[in-house]
Order: sequence, then structure tokens, then C-alpha cells
Amino acid sequence: MVNKMSRINQFTNVGALQLQHASAQLQPKTVTNAKSNIPFADLLNQKAGNSQSLKFSKHATQRVQERGIEVTEGLLSDLSQAVQKAREKGAKDVVVIGQNGAFIVNVPSNVVITTMTGTEMKENIFTNIDSAVLI
Repeated sequence: MVNKMSRINQFTNVGALQLQHASAQLQPKTVTNAKSNIPFADLLNQKAGNSQSLKFSKHATQRVQERGIEVTEGLLSDLSQAVQKAREKGAKDVVVIGQNGAFIVNVPSNVVITTMTGTEMKENIFTNIDSAVLI
């Protein structure tokens, strides 16, 4: 089992490197806050930084924007508490399910990997997670 997970992680890391290389060649649009001209991803991670260092990946940030998920201080606090509970139980990758949708979080790195709305949850299967927390 350890060898299988190691191989999966190796492929994941190679895939991530390939994606980083490919995305480095692209010039993506930066969505900014109209009031402060700070990129949305930076604002989101600043807010999340106030909640025990929970960060949003670039992919998760895009999904939050595309899907119109409202990320409030209360939601960030709930997510951080859920991740902390999962960490205490030894979880590595957790799906946190609440009224705003589902958030897939890598527990060791405190990174929200992706998110989806409640209606999207009905049509999808969660894979590569070892725990679930309801908030």
C-alpha cells in the first residue's frame, strides 16, 4: 500500500510540475478587487491566512470565483476548525461539506485544493480522500 501511494504521489508531483511549467508559459488574466487593485487570489489567501494559515490553491481560487461561492470569515473559521479536527484524527486529504458546498483540503499543507457548490456535489464522486467533515 505504501509503494502504491508513493507511486501515486510521484505521478501527482510530476503532473503538478508539468502543469506549473505549462502555466508559466501562459499569461492568465488577473482578477482584481476594484477598490484596491489586489488580485482576488491574494485577497482570498490574506483572509484565509487569518484563519490558522488555511490557503487556497490557484485552482480552488478559480473555482470559488467561477462558482460564485461566498467565502466569509465565518466559513474560513469553520473550514479551519474542520481541518484541525481532521488533523487530530490523522487525516491527510479531507472533504469538508457545508451549506456553501464542498471543499477538498490537503491537511498536512493546509491547502484547499478545490471546491464545488451543493448542486455540483450531487453529480460528482469524491476520490483520493480519506476523511469527511460536515460543517
